[in-house]
Amino acid sequence: MTYASLSTVRPRIDQSAIRICFLFVIFASSAMLQAADRPNILFIIADDQSPFDLKSYNPDSALETPVLDRLAAEGMTIDGAYHMGSWSGAVCTPSRHMVMSGRTLWHLPGPKPNKKQQAKAGNNKPVGFDHAPADLAEHTMAAVFNRAGYATMRTCKRGNSYEAANRQFTRRHDATKRGGTAESGSAWHAEQVLDYLNDRESEKQTDPFLIYFGFSHPHDTRDGTPELLSKYGAVNHADPETLPPANEDAPQLPVNYLPEHPFHHGHPNLRDEVSVSGVWKRRDPTTIRNEIGREFACSENIDIQIGRVLEKLDAMGELDNTYIVYTADHGMAIGRHGLQGKQNLYQHTWRVPLIVKGPGIKAASRAEGNVYLLDVLATLCDLTGVQPPKTNEGTSFAPILKGEKETIRNVLYGVYCGGTKPGMRCVKQGDWKLIKYDVLDGKVRETQLFNLAANPHEFLTQHHTASVSQLTGTAPTEDQVNLADDPRFAEKRKEMEALLLSQQQQFDDPYRLWDQPQID
Repeated sequence: MTYASLSTVRPRIDQSAIRICFLFVIFASSAMLQAADRPNILFIIADDQSPFDLKSYNPDSALETPVLDRLAAEGMTIDGAYHMGSWSGAVCTPSRHMVMSGRTLWHLPGPKPNKKQQAKAGNNKPVGFDHAPADLAEHTMAAVFNRAGYATMRTCKRGNSYEAANRQFTRRHDATKRGGTAESGSAWHAEQVLDYLNDRESEKQTDPFLIYFGFSHPHDTRDGTPELLSKYGAVNHADPETLPPANEDAPQLPVNYLPEHPFHHGHPNLRDEVSVSGVWKRRDPTTIRNEIGREFACSENIDIQIGRVLEKLDAMGELDNTYIVYTADHGMAIGRHGLQGKQNLYQHTWRVPLIVKGPGIKAASRAEGNVYLLDVLATLCDLTGVQPPKTNEGTSFAPILKGEKETIRNVLYGVYCGGTKPGMRCVKQGDWKLIKYDVLDGKVRETQLFNLAANPHEFLTQHHTASVSQLTGTAPTEDQVNLADDPRFAEKRKEMEALLLSQQQQFDDPYRLWDQPQID
């Protein structure tokens, strides 16, 4: 029925109806225009990458990433970005849950409590937790932006993620791609994004988009392309009976390399420490340098693929109206501190890279930040004028990106609870950081205290030995050690211990360490 026929049948009422319809059309048109004017989002996440791999964080790194360097030059580098931690050996699983939901670690969908197991374990050794609302998936990244009028697209690896949240994307192409060819490696993920952008262009779509651009590398197995492997002096080593060939072009050892960690990390038979193809249990310099070369080959390929997508956005005229976020789900050791994986709380693994470019962000700017990955959802909502979900626990760091603040929190708390319980905990405030280990049923109980301004690489006594210094070319100073048992810092240790306990209480940590008041 037309407006004309409505007017003929009921003149007085229909005039009002027409006005209402007219106002509705104006409102709807205005809303559509506002949605179209909203900035786009390109959220890029690598799988396992220490910030210290990138020149933005470590100018001495041999890794070449000109696209990421340009993003940093045109945007902001956040120095203090962290993933809160993990209750699983697959650290990426809770990390990606936090990215998607904006929830803190112990408030995620996690292991469900089992009363029989709980009774057997005792009150202080919980085996599950359940602090997540049943409808959480409806309040995750894609669901929130779908409701706000955004087109949402995702490509990433399969598994070790938040599947209920992943399903919310209106277009999705997930596959694990860790090979050394265009079809089997990172180029595949880029192709999915490019296909999506080509379709938008051909269909003349004007709604804003949120693209979740995830990679499967540089997570192992780090099968790089032949040309990039050659550049970084590495081979895709797969023979456990032999060492990879030594190559002078391979990257140098990290400054905090150790041939072994000074005590057990608390997760027996941990895959990342004993089973990674090409490394296994070996920590010899040749193996580690080759593996870093493989990692760098994969990371530079990621940089190349990001460049292809940015070129397309530029050609479409969308680049200047797009917020680009580059990060990783967590850091990585690969020889640092004698470790191989991501199941530790040293800075190289607890921290993540975080580079953001977009409207209103000052070029070549830096900030400490003190942000968690779980803050991403709140921040993207803030930058785009989208209402954050009621389940969100993150804090927007948009004020940092706009140069209004240097940090958004004063204290940072970290967890590794994927092996023997309670596991590892850390807390950081200012330059001071405390790490505690309570693993292997009390066989390992260690405390580390670092002043990161004086000892940014968290050197231990073992880094001072002549054999290690000769390998790394680094001679730590006398005070660049673990200060936990130094009487000069007894009060600082006491202060940090109390701060750690308060953070555990604040975030509903279900465990307590051996020297903490136990849970009633």
